[in-house]
Amino acid sequence: MTDPLAPLTDLPGVRAAADKARDALAEVHRHRANRRGWATTAAEASVRAARSSAALEGGGTTMPAEGEPADPILAGALRVGQALDGDALRNMVGVWQRAPLQALARLHLLAAADLVADETGLGRPRVDEGVAQRLDVLSQTLLATSVPAPVTAAVVHGELLTLKPFGSADGVVARAASRLVTVSSGLDLRALGVPEVFWMRRRQAYLDAAAGFGSGTADGVGGWVIFCCGALEDGAREATSIADSAPG
Repeated sequence: MTDPLAPLTDLPGVRAAADKARDALAEVHRHRANRRGWATTAAEASVRAARSSAALEGGGTTMPAEGEPADPILAGALRVGQALDGDALRNMVGVWQRAPLQALARLHLLAAADLVADETGLGRPRVDEGVAQRLDVLSQTLLATSVPAPVTAAVVHGELLTLKPFGSADGVVARAASRLVTVSSGLDLRALGVPEVFWMRRRQAYLDAAAGFGSGTADGVGGWVIFCCGALEDGAREATSIADSAPG
C-alpha cells in the first residue's frame, strides 16, 4: 500500500527542515539537566505549551495561585497539558498508537469541558458531512505512514485545524495531537519541546500557514510543514532555556 504522505517529503525544503527539527530535539534530550531531571523540565514545558496554546485559541495566560484558572480556554489547555505529562502521557500515547480517534475524543473532552453547554457533545465530532470520513482517513494514515515524524505531526496538526472536527477548542486539540505524534514516534520522547511558544509569538503567520495547508496546494502544504518543522526546532531552543535554568 502506497504511503499517502510520502510525496510530502519530496516537496522543496521539507526533508531538510524535518532533519533540523529532529537534530535539535535530539540535542536537547542530551542536555545534562535532562539526563536525570527531565521530569521537572518536561513539567515546565507542559505548562508553557498549555499557556501558549490557550493564547492562540483566544484564551488568557494568567495562572492563579491555586486551583484552576477562571478562563475556560486556559483551564482546558492546562488539563490537556496534564494529560500529556508524566505517567498520564504514557497512557495517552498508548491510546494514540492503538486508536487515534479515541485519543482525540479524550483530548476534546479535557479541552472543552468548560466551553460546551451540552456535555453529550464532548469528544463527539461534528455531524457535518465529510467530517467523520476525513477523520477516519487521518486515523488510517497515521497507522500506516512511515514519513519523518515532523512531517506527520504537521499534517495531523494542519488537518485538525482545517477540519475543526469538534467545533470548540479545536486548536488546542490539534496542537496536542501534534505533540502526541512527536512523543509516540520517539522524536520528542519526553515531551521537552515547546513549539507552541513559536506559534503563539507568530500568530498571524501561523494562521496564514494553516490556511495554506487547508488550500491543498503543494506550496501551501509544503509551507505549512516547513513552518511546523521550524517551530519544533525553535521549541527545542525553548526547551534548552528551561534546562539551562533547572536547579542542579
